[in-house]
Amino acid sequence: MKIVRIEGDDAIVSAGGLKRKANMSLLKDARIGEYVLIHAGFAIERVKAKEAKATLRVIRDIDEIRR
Repeated sequence: MKIVRIEGDDAIVSAGGLKRKANMSLLKDARIGEYVLIHAGFAIERVKAKEAKATLRVIRDIDEIRR
């Protein structure tokens, strides 16, 4: 998910039209615009933009096939 706003230890993250709040305390120095892997409400790993975009494309493709 992409970080769109940071509010202390929490951030608003977005992917595929969904926005969620995620705790950022496990990733120090996270910045708006970075992509992160979210698990159980926590950002646990940074993801390179190119990898994140490719993964999001695959998820969108799967979603379209399922429709």
